[in-house]
Amino acid sequence: MSDTESPGNSQALVDDPGAQPGDTVTGQDEGEAGTDSRFGGALREIVSGSAVISILAVVLAMVAGAILIALTDQTVHAASGYFFSRPADTFSAIWQAVSGAYGSLFQGSVYNFSRPDFVDGIRPLTETLSFATPLVAAGLGVAVGFRAGMFNIGGRGQMLFGAAAAGWVGFAFDLPPGIHLVLALAAGILAGALWSGLAGILKARTGAHEVIVTIMLNYVAFYLISYLLSTKGLLQAPGSNNPKSPGMYPNAIFPRLLGSQYNLTIGFLLVIAATFAVWWLLNRSSLGFRFRAVGENPNAARVAGINVKNTYVFVMLISGALIGMAGANQVQGVITTGFTSGIDAGLGFDAITVALLGRSRPWGVFWAAILFGALKAGGFTMQAVEGIPIDIILVVQSLIVLFIAAPPLIRAVFRLPQPRAKLRPKASAVQGKKAVVTK
Repeated sequence: MSDTESPGNSQALVDDPGAQPGDTVTGQDEGEAGTDSRFGGALREIVSGSAVISILAVVLAMVAGAILIALTDQTVHAASGYFFSRPADTFSAIWQAVSGAYGSLFQGSVYNFSRPDFVDGIRPLTETLSFATPLVAAGLGVAVGFRAGMFNIGGRGQMLFGAAAAGWVGFAFDLPPGIHLVLALAAGILAGALWSGLAGILKARTGAHEVIVTIMLNYVAFYLISYLLSTKGLLQAPGSNNPKSPGMYPNAIFPRLLGSQYNLTIGFLLVIAATFAVWWLLNRSSLGFRFRAVGENPNAARVAGINVKNTYVFVMLISGALIGMAGANQVQGVITTGFTSGIDAGLGFDAITVALLGRSRPWGVFWAAILFGALKAGGFTMQAVEGIPIDIILVVQSLIVLFIAAPPLIRAVFRLPQPRAKLRPKASAVQGKKAVVTK
């Protein structure tokens, strides 16, 4: 090897294939190259990360929703009839339809500027948080299952049992304030955990797939709760022929957080605490480490000494407890006149969407639930003010799931770089390159 072909220059050739053996690289150049590489790597991680993919999936779904709004608007249809003579009218009608719809969505979910004062104007935001409260708890439950490699699709049944248990404690006993509320909430959490734990035990002891088991348990829970609500002496209100429970005692109802003019209750504070707890569980506790290890590779976790079967049971118990908490919130929140078998209101399935959008991260789930609460709260205003069908909101939610499940599509639409791991050269290619340089 000649003097000009020093090891340092050889390394430079590895970094820069276009360099010649006699070229020299100064320390400043190496530092600038390293800085550029680190900056470029950090930028690539940001724009190709899961959080950005989730945000762009929401943006793309909103764009698709805007197209649907324009296609179904009668004014746009009328203006498009003479598009070639006055095209500006069509574009103006499209803008009016889309901006009016999304403007109403904002005013119905964040702040209503038409209200005379701040107290009334902020009411839509409190409605958003109120709708999001059970979604946060249920989404956290589904996310815990996802992190352990389990798909808990039984949110409906677990919410029904949680609501039924909390409701029964709420109307069957007249207990002191505070104690009554806590016992009703604890009953809902315990009922959800036990109903979900059945799926965990069957998974651990018999190998039954949790998706099939939880789907079947949804039907069992629905018809069982419907029977209890239709049977006198069980959950049915005395003197009533309707499948509905009695009203709960006031001591078992969550207090309003901001006063009687708002529907937001202390349940929102409870789900914030639950988000902190789940974050600590998954990221700071040994049990959470076992959850994540089993989720990554059950066989490797078993070799490492983790009891995989017991882990499945613990995962489903915690997942069901969180979803049961969502069910308890449904009856202890603003519903004081009794509940029916439709108390879950589809939240058990919406929780799956929230967990997917939040990438199964506790705080990601929290903000995803806030978004879905805003869509639900604003959707009613959008329908009432602009005449936009509420089904458009359901389409947007479905499209969010579709785009979340297809990251390559998002990267292709927005021309995002591939994740860093996919861009690393093969080890054999790098070794061959070094061998050529050394010769």
